[in-house]
Amino acid sequence: MKNCIVAQSGGPTAAINASLAGVIYGALQRPEFDRVYGSLNGITGILEERFLDLTETFQKQENLDLLKVSPAMYLGSCRYKLPKLEDDQTPYAQIFKLFEKLEIGAFFYIGGNDSMDTVDKLSAYAASIDSPVRVIGVPKTIDNDLVVTDHTPGFGSAAKYVASSLREVYHDTVIYTPKSVTIVEVMGRDAGWLTAASVLAKNSYCAAPHLIYLPEAAFDTEEFIADVKTLLESCNNVIVAVSEGIRDKDGKYISASTGKVDNFGHSQLSGAGKTLEYLVQERLDVKVRSIELNILQRCASHIASKTDLEESFQEGQHGVTLAAEGKTGLMVTITRTSSDPYTVEYGSAPVCDIANGVKAVPAEWINDRGNGVTEEMAAYIRPLIQGEPEITFVDGIPSYLPVPHLVS
Repeated sequence: MKNCIVAQSGGPTAAINASLAGVIYGALQRPEFDRVYGSLNGITGILEERFLDLTETFQKQENLDLLKVSPAMYLGSCRYKLPKLEDDQTPYAQIFKLFEKLEIGAFFYIGGNDSMDTVDKLSAYAASIDSPVRVIGVPKTIDNDLVVTDHTPGFGSAAKYVASSLREVYHDTVIYTPKSVTIVEVMGRDAGWLTAASVLAKNSYCAAPHLIYLPEAAFDTEEFIADVKTLLESCNNVIVAVSEGIRDKDGKYISASTGKVDNFGHSQLSGAGKTLEYLVQERLDVKVRSIELNILQRCASHIASKTDLEESFQEGQHGVTLAAEGKTGLMVTITRTSSDPYTVEYGSAPVCDIANGVKAVPAEWINDRGNGVTEEMAAYIRPLIQGEPEITFVDGIPSYLPVPHLVS
C-alpha cells in the first residue's frame, strides 16, 4: 500500500486548493508514498473510478504555486452521503476495492461537516475489515462551524471578502442624501461567523454595518423595524448584515423555506435578505434594496487572505504527516496559541467527535439586543484576514490553474 489518494467535497472556498496543494506537496516529500492520485468529484469519483494521477503535474513548483491561489476545487466536488454501515456496505466495498487496485495506503478528504461524516464512516469501515488504509480529514468551510478546531480554512478569505464588500457598500450608499436601507445577506445557515466578520468593515468613519443579525440570536421582526427606524432618525443610509439562516424565537427561518432539502437534510432557503427588503418596503417609507453575496464570498481568490492560504497549505501537509505516522480517523485541527502576536499550532482530533456537530458563535460575543457583535468577535477574526497572496494577472484578469478535466 504505497500510494495515496485525495478528494475534495462540499462547498468550495478560496483556500481549499491550498489545502490540496499541501496534501500533494506533503505526500511527494514522504518516502511512504510513491504516487498521489486525485479523485474527481469527491467520493463519487472513487465509486465511479474517475481519478487523476497528480504526481508528475505537481512535481513542477509553478503548478503547485498556481494551485495554491486558484479558487474553488481543482478536483471538483460532490454532496454525496454514504449510507449507514449497518444499512448498506456496498459502496464501502467498492471504495476499498479501488483502494486495493491503486495500492492506496492513505485517503485524504478535504471538506466541511458533511465531509467529516464521510471520513468518520470510512475509517469505521476500515477498522471493521482490518484494512491498513488510513483515513484523514482535512477541514475547510467558510461557515467556520467545525467543532474542536479554532477556525477553519476558507473562513479567513471569505471573512475578508465580506468585510471589504460591506465597506465598499458603505462608500456607495453614503453619497446619497435620501433615506435608504441596504440589506446584505451573507452565507451561514446554522452559524453566524461569516456574517459577524462584517464588523471588520467598521473604522473611524465607516459605521456600517449598523446592524448585524446572526442565527444564534432569535430574530424579532418588530425589533428589527424599530432598530432601523431609530437609526434613520440620525443617519440617511442604514446598512444591515444578515445571515441567511436567521430564525425567530420558535426556531423558524425568517426566509421562506423552499420545502426542499439537500442530501444531508439541510433546508434550502429562499432568501433572508429579500424577505427583509419586502418587510422594510411595507413598513417604512424609504428606498430599500437587498444584496445577496452568494457564491462571490467563497470564490474571490483575488482578495484572499494570505494567512488563510498559508494555514490551509500547512493543514494539508499535517494531514499527510498523520497518515505517514500510521494514524487514522482523525481531522487536522488548529489551536491558537496567541492572538497578539498571532500564532497557531497544528494538531488533530478524532473525527467522530467532530462530524455532524456545529460550533455556534458564543452568546457573549453577541450584544444584548441581538443586533450586533462585540469587540471580542472582531479580535478573534482580525488575524485571520491578514496579508495578500501574490496573484498573477494576464490581460488584466487573475490567472488560475486550468481545470479541463472537470469539463464534460
